[in-house]
Amino acid sequence: MYVVIAGLAIKDLCKAVRYPQYLNFPLNYVALKRMLASRVRSRNPAQQQILGFLLHILSPMPDTHRKRRSRRSGGARETASRKPSAPAYLTRNVPVYEVLGEQGLETIENNAETILEEIGIDFRDDPEALDIWKQAGADVQGERVRIPRGFCRQLIKQHAPGQFVQHARNEQRSIIVGGNHTVLAPAYGSPFIRNLDEGRRYATIDDFQNFVKMAYMSPHLHHSGGTVCEPVDLPVNKRHLDMLYAHMSLSDKPFMGSVTAPERAEDTVEMCKLLFGDNYLDPASGEPKTITTSLINANSPMTFDDTMLGALKVYARNNQACLISPFILAGAMSPVTVMGTATQALAEGLAGIAFAQLVKPGAPVVFGTFASSISMQSGAPAFGTPEPALVLYVMAALSRRLGLPFRSGGGFNSAKIADAQAGYEAANSLMPALYAGANFVLHTAGWLEGGLVMGYEKFIMDCDQAGMAAVLLNGVDASENGQAMDAIREVGPGNHYLGCAHTKANFRNAFYRSPIADNNSFEQWIEDGELNLAQRANAVYKQQLAEYEAPAIDPAVDEALLAFMAQRKAAFPDSNIA
Repeated sequence: MYVVIAGLAIKDLCKAVRYPQYLNFPLNYVALKRMLASRVRSRNPAQQQILGFLLHILSPMPDTHRKRRSRRSGGARETASRKPSAPAYLTRNVPVYEVLGEQGLETIENNAETILEEIGIDFRDDPEALDIWKQAGADVQGERVRIPRGFCRQLIKQHAPGQFVQHARNEQRSIIVGGNHTVLAPAYGSPFIRNLDEGRRYATIDDFQNFVKMAYMSPHLHHSGGTVCEPVDLPVNKRHLDMLYAHMSLSDKPFMGSVTAPERAEDTVEMCKLLFGDNYLDPASGEPKTITTSLINANSPMTFDDTMLGALKVYARNNQACLISPFILAGAMSPVTVMGTATQALAEGLAGIAFAQLVKPGAPVVFGTFASSISMQSGAPAFGTPEPALVLYVMAALSRRLGLPFRSGGGFNSAKIADAQAGYEAANSLMPALYAGANFVLHTAGWLEGGLVMGYEKFIMDCDQAGMAAVLLNGVDASENGQAMDAIREVGPGNHYLGCAHTKANFRNAFYRSPIADNNSFEQWIEDGELNLAQRANAVYKQQLAEYEAPAIDPAVDEALLAFMAQRKAAFPDSNIA
């Protein structure tokens, strides 16, 4: 690759300066610096300044032969196993985007109250839930609950916290959910995995552990997630124990609990008590700390079932947070219009969140939506389309009017492999969540095939997008350094900024640098093996797993967790019936 800088063709020099970690030959930095210094002396002033800047780049590098590293094309400057250095969560410094005015939002709120009052919500197969509603003054007929107009909103505003802390076992990883903060979490619930080496297959506990490790290693994910994939090699009625243990032992980030049965939610709470020990209770309030944030889906349209209600009650009573989310595929589970879908989703969310406050006033909750559409030709779910993005914007605004944290996705797509469709549909889903001001973004990384598949390469690609999202949400640097007036004064008209003091001081962190994107020349890409993005991501995830180091855990705590798991597994036979 020949690069001309100020009229100087310097093939190996530019390779060394721009991408020293990807050279396929040992580089003598002493010789390189001497050669560069001699060229600085032999060139005109403009070339001297540029070469001086290149010499400045090299100055921190050791005067020894660098150990050869794996060659990957692109603008990467960091190894795949870099220790996470990003904040525990993102703080937004950009405004949210609104698509509907006051009148439209009030119309949706009024219509949602009409659904609650006149049509009602079904609370199925849970007599206790019906009794709770009856005691609160709702009209309960069979399993149908009709709620007085304004009751849910008043209850939520009176009791539900506007934000809360989810504690991690490493307190530096604890997150704030709500306000102007955003938390990015991996995809959830896939029974299959995919990678370039094996293709598509059922997920195992080894895969589950791998994704927990990768989420832990990513500086761009703030949460370990929940069911990052379904380990189908383990019994359905016991696999939650192994999944929880993976989150607790292989990562020190916050995690989600089990919701597939009330007793599994109780197991989650008991394991949290063991994990936190004397730290389980908040000394100020005497209440349990919020350690899990778990996913409670409405069975749309307008239904909550006993499984979700049972888990919700366990978590609420133990001060553990619930993401209460209508699960909607518009056209099948809600009307085909944006306003109609938003109205139904608001009614379902109001009912579920109010119920959590009836179970325990002040229980931490997140108002969530999972809203997508279906193909009206085939009935298949569709992702990355504009209508669900509009629903998301509207629901985020409605959540803010309730004073609640808001959850949405994520890198949704229908692609079968990590291809262009996967990329643009995921971007069309993730960016609206960020612009809308979502506080908890589930399904950020790994999602393929409408959620059926967790992709290894896709996970790495999505983490890269999450890193860019962090820069975007951080907004514009208006400090003295950000204004860069000293640089403008130093350079003046007709010159360049490569060698000025401001560029030298800021170049390493001035722009986001993707670890997998290729921004080299065509010739360099050919020389590096003509790898596409998925192939580069394949190498990165393998390197991450090879270099993973588990965070330390108290051996006594680890022993207690394993003993609890053994005791619970011995208490009942294996079953693959949920």
